[in-house]
Amino acid sequence: MQRGEQMLSGLLFFPVTPFHEEGSVDAEVLASHIERGIVAGAGAVFVACGTGEFHALSESDYRIAVQTAVEVANGRVEVVAGVGGALPLAQNFAVLAADAGADGTLVLPPYLVAGPPLGLAKYVTDIVDSAPLPAIVYQRNNAVFDLDSARALAQHPGVRGFKDGIGDIARVKAIREVILAETDREFLFFNGMPTAELSQLEYRDVGVDLYSSAAFAFAPEIALAFYRAYVDHDDVTAERVLDTFYRPFAQLRDSVEGYAVALIKAGMTLRGHDAGSVRPPLLDVRPQHVERLNTILDDGLRLADELALAGAR
Repeated sequence: MQRGEQMLSGLLFFPVTPFHEEGSVDAEVLASHIERGIVAGAGAVFVACGTGEFHALSESDYRIAVQTAVEVANGRVEVVAGVGGALPLAQNFAVLAADAGADGTLVLPPYLVAGPPLGLAKYVTDIVDSAPLPAIVYQRNNAVFDLDSARALAQHPGVRGFKDGIGDIARVKAIREVILAETDREFLFFNGMPTAELSQLEYRDVGVDLYSSAAFAFAPEIALAFYRAYVDHDDVTAERVLDTFYRPFAQLRDSVEGYAVALIKAGMTLRGHDAGSVRPPLLDVRPQHVERLNTILDDGLRLADELALAGAR
């Protein structure tokens, strides 16, 4: 099997990037964070992506993060590294990821500008051509693909997957159908919405079975409780987990810009694994919101324990 040709499966883990108090990457904390995630049952590690504050990493930070993930994973699961931003920088990060031993890349949106869809497809394929790693394309914010650009992506042998972070289910369904009609290669489709569990039952209905789980980084018990219900098509239990944890969490997440990342680090600290502060322009979670997060987390963990006990009987 060629490098990067494994197919991803299971819960996809997006670790944070821990920082020391003076601002450097804390590789030791990152290593233990990734090890806990793999032991808990992660299907893959997506390092230095959105949750990992890719936007705020230097080349040195990035190299440390990806190398640490690869060393800890040690072939047990795939390591996929984020790339994006200005095209030359994205290409450079792709090369760094390949040199560090990553299995693939997740191509994040380009910096600020919104080009036409075929221009976005060219942006992706230029990145893919710069390094020997298969890529997953992330549709989000200013990176919105249409059917022609999706067809162009499917025709490139280095593109292995499409991840949606917009939430237009009809668009995702149409893009999926075009890609599957265009290629006979195995192709991955992901739900990449913030707190993806909230929409995953709808994505499943259009054939998108994989999803990102940011909550897994600090509450794997809760993430796995939902995942087991999801895999078993036990939608009643899945809705219980959504109502108890994910919907209150999303409400808190939406209260402040940037909390999609900051809350994950705050949650880790509450679980006894301090990952340091987020980098500007993000801000750390306000004290009153940490208290609210703690309540939501406790409720979710109690339900996860209840479901685990019921499953063990």
